Amino acid sequence: MKEVLKNLPQRAKDTHNERAKFFKKLKKKPPKNLDLIMQDLHDEEFEKTNCLNCANCCKTTGPLFTEKDIIRISKFLKMKPQVFIDTYLQIDEDKDYVLQQVPCTFLLPDNTCLIYEQRPKACAEFPHTNRKKFHQITNLTQKNVAICPAAYNIVEKMQEKIK
Repeated sequence: MKEVLKNLPQRAKDTHNERAKFFKKLKKKPPKNLDLIMQDLHDEEFEKTNCLNCANCCKTTGPLFTEKDIIRISKFLKMKPQVFIDTYLQIDEDKDYVLQQVPCTFLLPDNTCLIYEQRPKACAEFPHTNRKKFHQITNLTQKNVAICPAAYNIVEKMQEKIK
């Protein structure tokens, strides 16, 4: 896995321009069954991918925290929401709550998550490759293929399947 993660950013960079052109066409005229295709590719990939072997998303990026996330997680941690915010979060340039630091504070040494059952919605949905209206999140997907080997594989297979 270390070798895969070491090479992933370069592989994503090498295919970025080609993928950007593909995504541009996809946004203009998505196939009617795109979401179904993506769901199938996502399910197929995650039958063989164990995120605990990687956790690169937790090590290199931080999720957005919604107000619901903050309330749910702070309750789980037996903290007042404002104390949770002051302890772990900051506001980014888009005025969203994000972690003060990466790797994620809640990532444990064995790549498990201290707050897994209460994790932010953004974490639960990552890498977003099975999201409805997939063609609308291609910019996010471009970023995620450089972080997540599973997302990279899913997008590669999608490009083969949709020509």
